[in-house]
Amino acid sequence: MAYKFKSRATADLIMLDAPGKQILQILGKTPGEPGIVTVAQIPAAVAALEAAVLEDDRRRKALEADIQQGNPKAGEALAKLSDELGAVSLHQRAKPLLDMLRSSAQENKDVTWEH
Repeated sequence: MAYKFKSRATADLIMLDAPGKQILQILGKTPGEPGIVTVAQIPAAVAALEAAVLEDDRRRKALEADIQQGNPKAGEALAKLSDELGAVSLHQRAKPLLDMLRSSAQENKDVTWEH
């Protein structure tokens, strides 16, 4: 299944199940159920996503630096991280939703989703 995010300020956004679930958990929302990010909640949602993206980027860069320095366990850790988080970074996955949230805030529109 997939998540479909909607806003009257933008086009719909479709996200596969695992990334959608991860992002909703970051937002403190219940995955698997329809929901809403109200205009009042958007600033906190953007901040939570941005913080998670920074942490994901930091973890990936640290592991990549360890690999370049020849740490044999770093490669295993990066493989595990890729298995857990996917080969696509959270930055890449979250950007369309961050754009949707920002546009929705500017136009004073809520963001909803269904599963």
